[in-house]
Amino acid sequence: MTGAPTLETIRQAPKALLHDHLDGGLRPATVLDIAGQVGYDGLPATDVDALAAWFHATSYRGSLERYLEPFSHTVAVMQTPEALHRVAFECVEDLAADSVVYAEVRFAPELHIARGLSFDEVVDAVLAGFADGEKACAADGRRITVRCLVTAMRHAALSREIAELAIRFRDKGVVGFDIAGAEAGYPPSRHLDAFEYMRNNNARFTIHAGEAFGLPSIHEAIAFCGADRLGHGVRIVDDVGVDDRGGFKLGRLASILRDKRIPLELCPSSNVHSGVVGSIAEHPFDLLARARFRVTVNTDNRLMSDTSMSREMHRLVEAFGYGWSDLERFTINAMKSAFIAFDERLAIIDEVIKPRFAVLIG
Repeated sequence: MTGAPTLETIRQAPKALLHDHLDGGLRPATVLDIAGQVGYDGLPATDVDALAAWFHATSYRGSLERYLEPFSHTVAVMQTPEALHRVAFECVEDLAADSVVYAEVRFAPELHIARGLSFDEVVDAVLAGFADGEKACAADGRRITVRCLVTAMRHAALSREIAELAIRFRDKGVVGFDIAGAEAGYPPSRHLDAFEYMRNNNARFTIHAGEAFGLPSIHEAIAFCGADRLGHGVRIVDDVGVDDRGGFKLGRLASILRDKRIPLELCPSSNVHSGVVGSIAEHPFDLLARARFRVTVNTDNRLMSDTSMSREMHRLVEAFGYGWSDLERFTINAMKSAFIAFDERLAIIDEVIKPRFAVLIG
C-alpha cells in the first residue's frame, strides 16, 4: 500500500496502546443503559447522540481539572460487577475493531466501591471482562491482548493499598501501577511508599507527570519515584531547545529521560482538550520524536476526546506529514515499553506488528 496514510488505511494497521482510561472510554449507549438499570438519574442527556456530544463538548474546557469533571457520570455507572464486566468487555471489542493488538487499560479501583464492592471484587470484574472480550474477539479472528494497570488517585491516601492490589493480581492480568488526577499540589513524592513497595516487589509502574504541571513533576517522578514510564510527560519540552542549525539542546532532565529511554505516553487530542497545548499542530510530539525521545501515541480517554488510536495517528499524519515508517516506529516504541514480559513483547513485534506494517509500507 503506497501513499500517505489515510484514516481508513490507518485503521488496518496494528497498534499498541499504553495509556487508556477505562472510565474515559465507555460507549454513550452503555452509559445510558446502565444508568437506567441502576437508577442513576444524574446524566445531562437521555439521548445517545446528545450524551456523546455533551461529553465531547464538556471535556474541551481548557484545563485538566475541568476536563476531569465529566468522569463523575461514567464512574457513577461503574459500581456493580455486571457493569464493570460489561464496560471492560466492550472496551476490548472497541479496541480490537480499531486494530489494536496490545493495550494496557488503566482504572482506579477506589472510584468503584460506592455500592459496597471491595477492591478485589472490582479488579476481578474488570479482569473477567477483559478476558472474555479477548476470547470473543479471537473467535472473530481479531486477536488482541489487553492487560490492566491499577491507578491510585494522587489527591487521596490509598496509593499503598492500590500498589498492594497490583501485586496481588500481578499474575492474573494486572501488569502495573499508576497514579492519576490533578497534578498541581499533589506531587508524586507524596506516594513514595507505594512506589517503594512496587520496586521491592520487582514490579513496574508509570506516573502521570508533566501534563498540566511542568518539569518539577517530571523530575520527582523520575529522580525520587523511579517511574518506568511517564503518563503524558509532554512538558519535558520545556527542557528542550533548538539551536540555529536545527540541532537539539537538551537540559539535564531531558537528557536523562532520553538517555534512559523512559517512554512518554503522549496523548495529543487529550492535551488539546485539557488546555496543555492549543492544537495538534502545536503539540511537541513531533519535536520530541525528531529529538529521538521514546514517544508513543495514546488515546487517554476515547469517549471524552471523541478519539481512537486510528484518529490519533491520523491527526499526527495531517499535522506533521508522517508516513508508514513513522507510524511503525511509534507502534514499536509502545510495544517495547509495555509492561508484559520481554518474550511476549518481542513476539507481538516480530509476528504481528512488523509483518502487517510490511504489507502497508509495500
